Amino acid sequence: MFGRIAHRYDLANRVLSGGIDIYWRFRLVGAVRRTSPTDVLDLATGSGDVAFALSRGLPPAVHTLGMDFCAPMLVEAEAKKAALTPVPLNLEFRQGDALSLPFRDGAFDAVTIAFGLRNMADRAKCLSEMRRILRPGGHAFILEFSQPWAWVRPFYNFHLRHITPAVAGALTGDKAAYEYLGDSISTFPGRAALSGEIRSAGCASVTAEAMTMGVVALHVARRD
Repeated sequence: MFGRIAHRYDLANRVLSGGIDIYWRFRLVGAVRRTSPTDVLDLATGSGDVAFALSRGLPPAVHTLGMDFCAPMLVEAEAKKAALTPVPLNLEFRQGDALSLPFRDGAFDAVTIAFGLRNMADRAKCLSEMRRILRPGGHAFILEFSQPWAWVRPFYNFHLRHITPAVAGALTGDKAAYEYLGDSISTFPGRAALSGEIRSAGCASVTAEAMTMGVVALHVARRD
């Protein structure tokens, strides 16, 4: 599904979010920067928006690796990287499975995933793998859709069910992909429930910060 929409994925994201996705990534990068990592893994990197934001927002010595299961998305990411002047030397992309990461235990100071946890076939396994590849004292950052404030929910659900598929279908030619998006968001756990899942995976000191009327949340967890 993501392979089918890869060529118009960035455009659809900008239009559907009204550009506020840029602000969400800004907040994510700021949270990562405050932990002073030396190397960062960005899972479900897609076309690389978060990975590029990390490479720009962190010190040049910090290495960022963007990883995704979907090869067409990585083709888009590599094309965007090649178009930059100068080409960032602290950023690379690689294909891989977030449910079976090809890294030793404790390989990274930080791991990020933005709007990708919902799409994992086994969310608990993904969270466990994220913890495994973190060094003690390292941090996991999960930026994901959440359950909005109660008074917003009826309007938000209408948008997800009717407006989003229609607009995105016109932009990408794949309405079904964005019908899936609405379904996956409406059934995803809220902040408290997801925090519990992160703790169950073995992370500690879990915080959750709501943004944009609760539509999105940034979870930060520390590995002891």
